[in-house]
Amino acid sequence: MAITTEMIKTLREATGAGVLDCKKALEAAAGDFDKATQALKAKGLVAAAKKESRQTNEGLVNVLVDEAGRLGAIVEVDCETDFVAATDDFKGFVGAIVKQVAHEAGVADVPALLARPFAGDKGVTVGESLTQLIARLGENMKLNRFARVERTGTGLVEGYTHPGSRIGVIVHVSAGSEAAARSAAFRSLVHDLALQIAATAPRYVSLADIPPAVLEAERSKYQAQVADENKPDAIKERIVSGKLDKWYEQICLLKQPFVKDDSLKVGDLMTQKSQELNTTLTIEQFIRYELGVSE
Repeated sequence: MAITTEMIKTLREATGAGVLDCKKALEAAAGDFDKATQALKAKGLVAAAKKESRQTNEGLVNVLVDEAGRLGAIVEVDCETDFVAATDDFKGFVGAIVKQVAHEAGVADVPALLARPFAGDKGVTVGESLTQLIARLGENMKLNRFARVERTGTGLVEGYTHPGSRIGVIVHVSAGSEAAARSAAFRSLVHDLALQIAATAPRYVSLADIPPAVLEAERSKYQAQVADENKPDAIKERIVSGKLDKWYEQICLLKQPFVKDDSLKVGDLMTQKSQELNTTLTIEQFIRYELGVSE
């Protein structure tokens, strides 16, 4: 029996299951609506679909870095409660996803990852495995975001997950020499930078990384704050510059006070360590995920 678009639409409206799942169920049931509905229920797809509108404010951030410090992956998977986030089933799924992200370089976004065969069970896609988990644990869940960092030159990719798995960081720092990259001092520096990023939540490495539109919007905000003040324009501009400097310290990693010694900026620390190791050290990039906080 030919499965029509109208049949798929009717089954989807009745069950809430996905279009592809409805099509497969109808094909397997030779067009029998009741059998297809029962098949979807047996797979938990109907129960999962009913939970899609429920908020997911808990979950886990997971980070994985290989032993060579060459490759790192980070994921955030959300659920409804911290109780479910603490279950072995949920933690196992998140752990499997971060491994899959680490080993699949060509996956560009969440929809593409959901469509991939699940590394933990090649008989289903990542999306289907997530749906089964939703049905099994009884909560809505969402694969929120993921990223992958791989270095090609000399240096180190470091990962850090804050206790509680609500904050995760990957940072990539390059070094001008292999000897420096292998040193304990360099590895300690990169680890300290990961801790810094976790604690202070910068958005950019340096001033040069701030998009012009973002910078101009912030400048305009401060200019509006002083516009009505009875002061010379030069004084107003100095006030705006001071406010921007404080903002830079919040959002730019290199401008931030170092958490282990607030008399030292991170940029000064990088210069100091470069001199000590007699090579150029550069923070190439970082990724920071905080549960429920999107950039």
